[in-house]
Amino acid sequence: MKKASGASALKVLIVGGGAGGMAAAIALRRIGVNIDLIDNNPDWGMLGAGLTITGPTLRAFNALGVLDDIKAHGYTGLGIQICDYASGAPLRMLETPPAEAGVPGSGGIMRPKLHEALATHIRKADIPVKLGITVDEFRQDADGVDVLFSDGSAGRYDLVLGADGVNSRVRRMIMPEAPNAEYTGQNVWRVTVPRPASVRRRTYFLGGPLKVGFTPVSDSEMYMFVLETAPKLFRSDENLHIPLQEMLKDYGGEVAGVRDALTEKDRIVFRPLEAFVLPAPWYRGRVLLIGDAAHPTTPQLASGAGMAVEDALVLEDLLKKSVDIALVLEKFMARRIDRCRMIVEGSMEIGRLEQSRAPVAEQTAVVQRVLAALTEPV
Repeated sequence: MKKASGASALKVLIVGGGAGGMAAAIALRRIGVNIDLIDNNPDWGMLGAGLTITGPTLRAFNALGVLDDIKAHGYTGLGIQICDYASGAPLRMLETPPAEAGVPGSGGIMRPKLHEALATHIRKADIPVKLGITVDEFRQDADGVDVLFSDGSAGRYDLVLGADGVNSRVRRMIMPEAPNAEYTGQNVWRVTVPRPASVRRRTYFLGGPLKVGFTPVSDSEMYMFVLETAPKLFRSDENLHIPLQEMLKDYGGEVAGVRDALTEKDRIVFRPLEAFVLPAPWYRGRVLLIGDAAHPTTPQLASGAGMAVEDALVLEDLLKKSVDIALVLEKFMARRIDRCRMIVEGSMEIGRLEQSRAPVAEQTAVVQRVLAALTEPV
């Protein structure tokens, strides 16, 4: 039997079955890498409301082969409409130029729909997935990583990817000195509601005490997000429509219509926003952090998922050219650190401007500057 060579000789463990972990599994499997994917949630799936998708993120999903799924089950379009918070009147349009010919400049999808699309590609690629387990121990040497799993099983891998999110267990194991995610001063509220015919694209309502926005996620639905400057809070999911309606009492236009229609039956997702900048490098030996485990960001630039998918695509490109893991990890950091840091720091800058109620033009200028930079090649 002919011995495997190149990428097909590699065995990679991916810890975390979210968007970043699945993207890495899909990308690496198509160059022949042998993949094990695990997730500690026995009920595998993405929770939450909708996901806003930028043009560069759509470019990344296109390269991964899932853009058609997003078009079929979500929304794609162009532009961000800026409106006055009190009247709902249009103020200006922010351009969202396509990052690539034939790829829309903006989009949105429900998180469970995105999970379903990615999971379908995982199954088509015959990638094994183990649920309800995590990693208990790593033992590294010059040639690989021995992994002990929480179910008592073990495996040996050429590379391990920690794609297990902002509160990454893998990060704590390999970088106990790493900073923890810090509260940024804002909480976000999200709720999925019927999409009025007048909402044709992503829409922001600015100038008021809160940042409010709509993102279409299908022909018939959108989600509303509300960014609130407040102490860090943890709220139950019961009757959240009552404080949300009170917060939006000064808002007019379509926001007022959504506000007044909210009831206890609407599932409102609430969470404090946390982020931090992880110093380079994002790996120890042959264990690499990707996605939110390496560069967790707030949602102001709607690029967290996009950065995770880009991580996967860059790894695919590098491993296609070389299976020297040390060299690949060094080149990975060279290509990713500045771009990902720009997103994290830009998002946090916008958050600070929102909290200080800076002029609308000052806030949107940062959005346009970073989105324009993101259209550059990965």
